[in-house]
Amino acid sequence: MSERPDSRLTPAERILRRSADDTQHGRPLSSRARQAQRSVENYLKGGNPPRWMERIAEIDARTARELGELEEAWQALRAEHDGDREAFAAAWRAVAHARDFDELNALIRQHNDWYPVERDLPFDPRTGEYLKVHGRSYLRPLLGPEWVLERFPAE
Repeated sequence: MSERPDSRLTPAERILRRSADDTQHGRPLSSRARQAQRSVENYLKGGNPPRWMERIAEIDARTARELGELEEAWQALRAEHDGDREAFAAAWRAVAHARDFDELNALIRQHNDWYPVERDLPFDPRTGEYLKVHGRSYLRPLLGPEWVLERFPAE
């Protein structure tokens, strides 16, 4: 910027001069911040919970909500068909097959596809599989009629 008196500066030059002179904004970076490697990956990892963590929490919460709703429906149907086991079994199977888990299953598929990449899980080159997390597979089962009937039998 040229050394002109303030009255002859353009509006943009006045703003730039004020911002250059203004030392009141912000504070110096800490030594830790100055030494941290700056990259897109580190930026995306910092600040907020990682996407895999948010996704797992959402899957767990929605699965728990589904289980609660299914238990209520199972109890109500059982009371409605009190004593008639065959009618209850047929009605419950119809409920289990009519239940829509498409949106939750899409989230579970997303988890199963991306979790090992997002977590940077170790890969076993001999088997071609990702290693287990805390001794168990990271894969989540898809929900469907079999899942419902396993938890709430029709018999």
